[in-house]
Amino acid sequence: MFNNKTILITGGTGSFGKAFTSRAFKKFKKIKKIIIFSRDELKQFEMSKYYENSIHYNKIRFFLGDIRDKERLDMAFKDVDIVLHAAALKQVPSSEYNPFETIKTNVFGTQNVVETCIKNNVSKLLSLSTDKASSPINLYGASKLCSDKITVSAENIKGKSKLIPCVVRYGNVMGSRGSIVPILIKNKNKKLIYLTDKEMTRFNISLNDAVDFVLMSLKKAKGGEIFVPKLPSYKLVELAKSISPNAKFRFTGVRPGEKIHEEMISKTESMSSIEFKNYFVILPSFKEYSLEDYIKKNGGKINKNSFNYSSGNNKHFLKINELKKLIKKF
Repeated sequence: MFNNKTILITGGTGSFGKAFTSRAFKKFKKIKKIIIFSRDELKQFEMSKYYENSIHYNKIRFFLGDIRDKERLDMAFKDVDIVLHAAALKQVPSSEYNPFETIKTNVFGTQNVVETCIKNNVSKLLSLSTDKASSPINLYGASKLCSDKITVSAENIKGKSKLIPCVVRYGNVMGSRGSIVPILIKNKNKKLIYLTDKEMTRFNISLNDAVDFVLMSLKKAKGGEIFVPKLPSYKLVELAKSISPNAKFRFTGVRPGEKIHEEMISKTESMSSIEFKNYFVILPSFKEYSLEDYIKKNGGKINKNSFNYSSGNNKHFLKINELKKLIKKF
């Protein structure tokens, strides 16, 4: 899939972009080029220094630019085969306070990416999403739902373009920027730790597993799917106990825009989803995909009853000893 191919990653200096680039260079020896497209010159400089003495240095390029700037995207996407769209404004509180900026990047920026992929006849587009895009209650989640819809609908508007668009939706990446794990580790020796709600749960995925799932989704995509991995959940309290076993906890209440339990598939979405051993596929409603035809060609099974895939009703919860091992690895 990657032999002699050029891959571009929007938001490529983020956690996912750096992890994917490292994995791709190690695993796929015949990649032609990886282009890192982002707007932070310092992060690009730091990432370029990391590869400065690497045998892969002649295969990596850095493009300064913003996905809001369609002309810059058009220049960057020339002769690109695969686009991984990871650029987004992701902080829930700042999105609530700066709604126009969030819409410009997450919605209009994604529209620019899709239109530029079609114009430049890119082969595959994979857009990274979040569990907050399912039944969203905050602006970040709503903007990512719009982003998902725009990406998936490229299948409907691409015309003669060969583009195969898809979305990957997963939960909290352990230890990623802005996540709770680094905060808890920083406060691990405190006697009193503040948490939001004792019932709160979250999905969990490691950065390596996220990269693996993206690689699998790129291979499996036929056009218009949302890929959802089956992930373990954890209780926020047990995560905190795994880091600070002797601390006392005080609960401050759920913050604005936060859910007690996150969701990756809503009941409505479950009616157009197909279950595989390790993941689900949500099919688009506008395309002439029948669940049965898709299963005949690609495998999987239909759930006869509607369901919602929530971190609160998950079959697999991480226990404290499992969380400790993950924290130690992190």
